[in-house]
Amino acid sequence: MAYPIPENEAARIAALNSYRILDTAPEEVYDDVVALAAHICGTPIAAISLIDVERQWFKSQIGLTKFATPREHAFCAHTILQTGVMEVADATNDTRFLDNPLVTGEPHIRFYAGAPLVTPNGQALGSICIIDRTPRQLSPEQKAALKRLAGLVMKNLELRRVSAELAEAMANVKALSGMLPMCSWCKQIRNDQGYWQQVETFLKQHTDATFTHGMCPKCAEEFSKNPSQPKRS
Repeated sequence: MAYPIPENEAARIAALNSYRILDTAPEEVYDDVVALAAHICGTPIAAISLIDVERQWFKSQIGLTKFATPREHAFCAHTILQTGVMEVADATNDTRFLDNPLVTGEPHIRFYAGAPLVTPNGQALGSICIIDRTPRQLSPEQKAALKRLAGLVMKNLELRRVSAELAEAMANVKALSGMLPMCSWCKQIRNDQGYWQQVETFLKQHTDATFTHGMCPKCAEEFSKNPSQPKRS
């Protein structure tokens, strides 16, 4: 069974992996959002679905017995191509899904609606979706609520990503806290093993910093007056 692949698939998968959310344990905040989606829309099934390379993985779900399905069976694989809520009133009347194993077998999907989870850079990671076993339609208010819940999920994912990156950055600069033994002339730094290193080498080993080289105005002026003067490291 074929499924659509976004034009930006490589960038989308890279964005998904940057959130480090796949295969993580259940979290109350996402479970609460899923429960709220099911309540607002009056459906027995709801989920936060993330579309990986070859699978659909559920960060949170109500009414389902599986935590993942093949991507080729995922309704949400179609939702990530949408800018708004995708709604399927009756899957048995939709040529995209009428032969889908999730329609012909458990959980016997008839109605589906999903709002894409879109990053600030426009990458669709998955969706928050609701499912029913009988054909139906959402009201405009329910559609709007589902879209707002998708935004709430993304805000939490963003907070998770930024917090993880901040923690890594703080870990990288721990070595720079306190006093650093530095030569007052050549500006080399003594490391923990007692060896002297160029400041660039030391910082590269302990941070993610990159360096460009040039002269500040004062050094340029001194060098122009005395080009034979030994270069300071």
